[in-house]
Amino acid sequence: MSVIYLLISVSIFVAICFFIAFIVAVKSGQYDDDYTPSVRMLFDDETKITSKNNISPTEEKQV
Repeated sequence: MSVIYLLISVSIFVAICFFIAFIVAVKSGQYDDDYTPSVRMLFDDETKITSKNNISPTEEKQV
């Protein structure tokens, strides 16, 4: 029975370590997306295409 208590405490310690590592990575900017904003301007938006034709998106679905 004491082995279960040991395993639970070790697993909680490991989980806390991973959580702290995740928080540090987020705060340091590890998950910031620098690539997508530079590529986004290469693709046309759906709203720009429909506004060129003077059709609203709701009217386009009805047609």
